[in-house]
Amino acid sequence: MRAIIVRDRAASIEGMSLAELPYPHLAENDVIVRVHASGFTPGELTWPGTWTDRAGRDRTPSVPGHELSGVVAELGYGTTGLTLGQRVFGLTDWTRNGSLAEYTAVEARNLAPLPADIDHTVAAALPISGLTAWQGLFDHGRLATGQTVLIHGAAGGVGSIAVQLAREAGARVVGTGRAADRETALGLGVNAFVDLQADRLEDVGEVDLVFDAIGGEIQERSVALVRAGGTLVTIASPPPIQPRSGRAVFFVVESDRGRLAELAQRVRDGRLRPIVGEVRSLEEAPAAFGPGRRTRGKTIIRVTDGQ
Repeated sequence: MRAIIVRDRAASIEGMSLAELPYPHLAENDVIVRVHASGFTPGELTWPGTWTDRAGRDRTPSVPGHELSGVVAELGYGTTGLTLGQRVFGLTDWTRNGSLAEYTAVEARNLAPLPADIDHTVAAALPISGLTAWQGLFDHGRLATGQTVLIHGAAGGVGSIAVQLAREAGARVVGTGRAADRETALGLGVNAFVDLQADRLEDVGEVDLVFDAIGGEIQERSVALVRAGGTLVTIASPPPIQPRSGRAVFFVVESDRGRLAELAQRVRDGRLRPIVGEVRSLEEAPAAFGPGRRTRGKTIIRVTDGQ
């Protein structure tokens, strides 16, 4: 099968290439998925799991990509809840070969059924962004109706979904980004937009929740905006300082089949619209990882054609 592989951590994207790999091994409770579309996170080339397995052993050449949409091609022993030929979407395991391949082995519990009326390219934009947004807002941030949330990167893959979920929950949403993101963020439903290059972040005032996908200076300046009893939730990096009278939480997204199904239902109902940016072929995947690339929404890799 064809797959994108990485061999050398120091080489970064220069070490990525399209290669022929053996068909994946099917373990107990696994599913082999014929991948139609794949999503990725540019920063994953720095993640330990991209290069080593759970025991810390080198596992290169490895296949990046951790979001997928496709069709069940094979079921492992003990697998329940899925059937051959079923459309599915979800997360691949962090320390195993990922989704930038024509076939990949995934633990069945990390996949959810995909309704026939959702395109694979849309579904591949949902797993990490959708689950991260939900878990950040509600599981860790405890966002409630009537509260105010500041969402950094409101037009990005995670931020755009977080804006929509927060608005549906009855929260007041302040989004941030660059000037070019303003119309997108307003179209998603933010009540106010802050241009981080031209506006004063501090003018936002106190908020109940900060959802940070940027980190660095923006994260540090946001700490002072958290009102008493509020929370700063970040997926960028552990915060070096805590809010004076609140909490700070750094988390890594966890797979959740039930929540994936709920997100898919929101897409079907028109309550949630993942922003799909560029759609590229498997051959073009290495260029999509390029440092400094900034695109609207989520870049998706079309791996194979079909429904």
